[in-house]
Amino acid sequence: MLRRAHACETARVTGYGGRRDQARRDAITVEIGYALCSAAFAAAVVFAAVAGPALLFELPDTMETLLLRTGLVLAPALFAARVVSVLLRFRQPPQPSRPGRTSPDS
Repeated sequence: MLRRAHACETARVTGYGGRRDQARRDAITVEIGYALCSAAFAAAVVFAAVAGPALLFELPDTMETLLLRTGLVLAPALFAARVVSVLLRFRQPPQPSRPGRTSPDS
């Protein structure tokens, strides 16, 4: 009687639509962590630079409110932009359409 191989016993498929191998999953995890940490740092620096004077010095109420609100808008926007830019940059480059060619223009 023939025994059918279980899914976990078969060789891993790394092509399109297949499962990613462990190294690729680890690389994606590290890249996501880097994107989140660098985005949080950049957002904190921007918030501190914009809203910091309002928190440290005696300013008129309108100026203080303006700086705090600007910091509260810019920091999350920068956080999102940084995460997206890091993760988009990490994507695999497209494969050449013709074997032996390095770019579509060549």
